[in-house]
Amino acid sequence: MQVLAGVIPGVVDAHAHFWNPARTPWAANRLSRAYRFMPRVVSDVVFAAAVPQADREFALTPRNVARVYEPEQYQTDVRPVPAAVGVPVESVVFVESHWRAGNHSGIDEARYVAGLPFGKRGAPELGAFVAHVDPRHHNVTAQLDLIGTVVPQLRGVRLMGARHSDPKVRDWIDDDAVLISPDFLDGFGRIAERDLVFETFVYSHQLYDVVSLAREYPDTRIVVDHLGVPVGIFGPVGSRTGATAAARADVLRLWRERTATLAQNRNVVMKLSGLAFPILGYGRMPSGNIGSQATLQEMITPLVDHLLLHFGAERLMFGSNFPIDKPNASLANIVAGLAEILEPHGDALLRSVFRENARRIYRIDS
Repeated sequence: MQVLAGVIPGVVDAHAHFWNPARTPWAANRLSRAYRFMPRVVSDVVFAAAVPQADREFALTPRNVARVYEPEQYQTDVRPVPAAVGVPVESVVFVESHWRAGNHSGIDEARYVAGLPFGKRGAPELGAFVAHVDPRHHNVTAQLDLIGTVVPQLRGVRLMGARHSDPKVRDWIDDDAVLISPDFLDGFGRIAERDLVFETFVYSHQLYDVVSLAREYPDTRIVVDHLGVPVGIFGPVGSRTGATAAARADVLRLWRERTATLAQNRNVVMKLSGLAFPILGYGRMPSGNIGSQATLQEMITPLVDHLLLHFGAERLMFGSNFPIDKPNASLANIVAGLAEILEPHGDALLRSVFRENARRIYRIDS
């Protein structure tokens, strides 16, 4: 069912990652050279034996994170989308891809992005760039100036603020409450004054910190990634998260409460991204754990419906989270599954979620 045909000319993928770990200081490049020369089955065995559980459950397989993923590879993944929904992916928002920590990593990644062949040989255009910038660093202003010069599509910055009490769920930062720390809040104004979007990836138990930030800076657009990341909502993750039906019900209950509170802040936007995110608890098989589009729809419909109820049509936007979600679902199945969930609500909602909200929020083509 090509539900987007005649509704929009093309999809804006508001959340995609690109990297070449053999050429760049990306976090997985220590593994990339070995994987290039290993058969697939051998690389998966090495990954299982040598990589901590938190990283394995986040990525499922080295086939994506330790190998090149650039517009050419992305174009292969989006090629089936027109057959599934009736329109192509026309542009992407490049979201910072966790290069190695350092005060200049955002600038280095911007230089890399500037050299990628977006819009060539059938690949989608680069609609916007969300850079890695940490407001706690003293040189935030200089970083933003340089990044904007290198990539004119700079529209936002992201800080990975996710940290979990389960020791076997991956942490991305060293501060339990970075978004409300004095150093962060002192530096955040330098982002707010430039009319840039602030984007964050936090786990669902941290969403009240986003509420505090949104209230502190009510005029700054804040984008929350991946449904607010309710870790373990569909199954066991880490050492104990989501391990029982009761635990999963508790994750769902608290996620509902926190996202409803978050939605009361009109400057907060939620991404319908990470729909096949491994750490939601889909399973641990590197070959995929969801199966059909119908299964994906059945699992995510209650989450999408809840967010639609509270955020409304104007504050939700689609993102693929590719290639992180790739082990569990094809990009075409993710787009088509979400489109079919939203289709009963009308064409105006489909236009907003799959194209117009991202174009407005990230000022694409402005």
